[in-house]
Amino acid sequence: MFIGESLKFSVEALRANKVRTFLTSLGLVIGNASVILVVTISITGRDYILDQIRAIGSNIVYGGYQAGSNAQATADADFVKLADVEAVRQQLGNRIVAATGVMTDYDSMLIEGKEKDVKIIGSDEQYSAVRNLQLLAGRFMDQNDVLLRQKVALLTEKLAKRLYGSQPSAIGQTVKIHELQFIVIGTFKERTESFGLSELSSETILIPITVIRYFSPIERIDPIYVQARTAADVEPLTIAVRQIIEGRHRPGARYDIENLSSILDAAQKIALVLSIVLLLVSAIALVISGIGIMNIMLVTVSERTREIGLRMAVGASRQEILQQFLTEAVLISVSGGAAGILIGISVPLSIRFFTDQFRVPISLLSVVVAFLVSLLVGVAFGILPASRASRLNPTEALRYE
Repeated sequence: MFIGESLKFSVEALRANKVRTFLTSLGLVIGNASVILVVTISITGRDYILDQIRAIGSNIVYGGYQAGSNAQATADADFVKLADVEAVRQQLGNRIVAATGVMTDYDSMLIEGKEKDVKIIGSDEQYSAVRNLQLLAGRFMDQNDVLLRQKVALLTEKLAKRLYGSQPSAIGQTVKIHELQFIVIGTFKERTESFGLSELSSETILIPITVIRYFSPIERIDPIYVQARTAADVEPLTIAVRQIIEGRHRPGARYDIENLSSILDAAQKIALVLSIVLLLVSAIALVISGIGIMNIMLVTVSERTREIGLRMAVGASRQEILQQFLTEAVLISVSGGAAGILIGISVPLSIRFFTDQFRVPISLLSVVVAFLVSLLVGVAFGILPASRASRLNPTEALRYE
């Protein structure tokens, strides 16, 4: 029997029981659609999480003074200073895009008729680029504002709305910090929300670091930020920054210099584990559908016993009978798998009709794997019924009622 004849007979046999064929292949439809959707969701989720982490700051190295056991006067000298930030800039040169430091203070302000403590942070013109801030209105501070100790301030989005009602309304207004008048030159927000885990909170005022320095009796940079020029240089740069800062302070002082690589690695591992778990769930659906195919094909063999005996009587070989029933099993699995693949692809593609800002990637590898698994399921779970059909005794098969 030629392959073409085998396919023709298989299609006719399956069409004779359309409902049964549909219900049998439905498991593979669901299983294959699940595989593609699971891979798509895991890739999309992983990319989204990693993009959010990277958006906090690209290729960032950060840190500050960690601990010390000496007297307070000695500990004050151990803190990271503005001179340390400048030393990092000079010694690392072309390896970095920018280096900046942050000093933190607090002051009480009248907000909506109530006294409230507001965080005041001081930094320089490189801070906005390193921290990947988004300007909402006005401008960021520049080098002249820092060098000339200008009394200018930027407000976070929430604070600007609470004080002045909107972003544009805040520009040009004055805020009093430690009894000094500061002109609001801009409003901003974090491009990716850090939920208060960084030095920025929802209600924060940013002023030049050269000005905030005079509000505090102790000069303490915490944290220092360094932006590497390339992602590959982040780890070596972390070591270099630690060496520079430790080399400028007394032996024994410890500095916690970190980067986002460990967080990114953790996020990738979590995404991988979730993908494996979801794929195992999808694999269970495929196995169940394969068992369904085997069960139905065994029933089909019993129902078509006389047909098998008649074919053998007119000259069909055992190999041809095996091929016939194996082809039917493969057709059920492949057709169901193809339908599942189409459904799995159409769902992420349909999202593009609703929004252009969010693109869901489709894994070509998952499509290929899903199709091959469908084929494998048909062969693996169809071989037993096909083998049983081919081993039937022609004489006994013709007598079967």
